[in-house]
Amino acid sequence: MPKFEQIETEISDNILTITMKRPDRLNAFTPQMQGELIDAFDHADANDDIGAIIVTGAGRAFCAGADLSEGGSTWEKPELARDGGGRLTLRIFESLKPVIAACNGPSVGVGTTMQCAMDIRLAAESARYGFVFSRRGVVPEACSSWFLPRIVGISQALEWTYSGRIFEADEALNAGFVRQIYSGPELISAARALARSFIEDSAPVSVSTIRHMMWKGLTMDHPMEAHKIDSRGMYFRGRSDDAKEGINSFLEKRAPSFPGKVSSDMPDHFPWWADRKFE
Repeated sequence: MPKFEQIETEISDNILTITMKRPDRLNAFTPQMQGELIDAFDHADANDDIGAIIVTGAGRAFCAGADLSEGGSTWEKPELARDGGGRLTLRIFESLKPVIAACNGPSVGVGTTMQCAMDIRLAAESARYGFVFSRRGVVPEACSSWFLPRIVGISQALEWTYSGRIFEADEALNAGFVRQIYSGPELISAARALARSFIEDSAPVSVSTIRHMMWKGLTMDHPMEAHKIDSRGMYFRGRSDDAKEGINSFLEKRAPSFPGKVSSDMPDHFPWWADRKFE
């Protein structure tokens, strides 16, 4: 993993922890941070020693949204014709590893919308959320108009984005946006325990394939489409060394040791959505 300036990465116990690290600016999102986050996800996909990813923030905030230090001209640059937050969430969407948000404090704007593309969101008691775009004269970004209604339903998504108000972790929990709330010191430990539960007894290739079956399945218009993907997956995985190990370890009442690698052993039909993949 390369050295970065605006994020910090740590690999421990097969878990990559990515920490946004501009604490003096409440980890405000910049084009450089966007590029570094995408680069970190690229490296994570290629590293078979990484089984899951945790994203959090340094200091008292998760991410205070876009860096607005340039004032009213913040969003006028030609290179912003494609939204930077969207580039990041699309990259998270394509991740081969499960992604957990550990929201350690305030998160607004892209700080909140980037979490929509993560698989599971955990919150500290100090977490605050806000889809504040209407209050800045812009619109929700980072593909959140696709993700958010699928997570909390259309009515809740519209309420939050119409008003642009900041809301507490309890409200996010009640709406199903976050899985659980923890005291600050417990947050990362809980995220790591959750990540380990994805790694310890599960085949990495299965987990990666499941991630995409679920996320890509959200666009299917009939269960027959899921049946086709399920069938292809079962045909390929059922003949794999991982499947043999899964059955043998169960019968022998021992922990499995799966040989398959995400970098080289993904199913033959993967990625089945490639004709719609956004580069």
